[in-house]
Amino acid sequence: MDIKDTYKTLSKPSKEVLFKDKNSKFFGYAYPVKDEDQVKEHIELLKKQHHSARHWCYAYQLGTDENNLQFRANDDGEPNNSAGMPIYGQIQSFEVTNVLIVVVRYFGGVKLGVGGLINAYKTTAQMALEDSKIVTRTINKNFIISFDYKNMNKVMRIIKENNLKIVGQTLELDCKIEISVRLKEASKTKDSFQSIYEVDIKELEI
Repeated sequence: MDIKDTYKTLSKPSKEVLFKDKNSKFFGYAYPVKDEDQVKEHIELLKKQHHSARHWCYAYQLGTDENNLQFRANDDGEPNNSAGMPIYGQIQSFEVTNVLIVVVRYFGGVKLGVGGLINAYKTTAQMALEDSKIVTRTINKNFIISFDYKNMNKVMRIIKENNLKIVGQTLELDCKIEISVRLKEASKTKDSFQSIYEVDIKELEI
């Protein structure tokens, strides 16, 4: 079975985008986010920035494991499923995660109807993502390798041969090296170190 160990996300927030329909203005923003606290921070800042707007609708998705994704779509007072879900649809369409999209609406006095709202929120979200730099990242596992100084050469040889990334190290009488490995390579890497006598390897929960 092929293990998927990459995901797409944003390298930095998008610029502000603007979509207009019948005097209503829709400002769109896309942000890379790691958790719900960052989601709240961005929304609170936009509420201060656009304090006279009518609606701050958004959708976000967190997580890199397809079986364990966390998402939320919020209509913020617009008719049910006319704002949050069309925004979330664009997150799915661009196949990005760890991302928040907020669309701020200023009402222009003319009702757009549910179809018009769906189109406006979807289009603004799409514009924000098109304006973003989307990057592919790898899903990594981190391990701590513990060993005596005398086994240093054996450990370093495996690290070098497999081109493993060292995240941190303490090299004294008792040595510890933290490495970061792509998910696909994790099992093979663990086996390589476990096969050396007097070398201990443990997976870190990140």
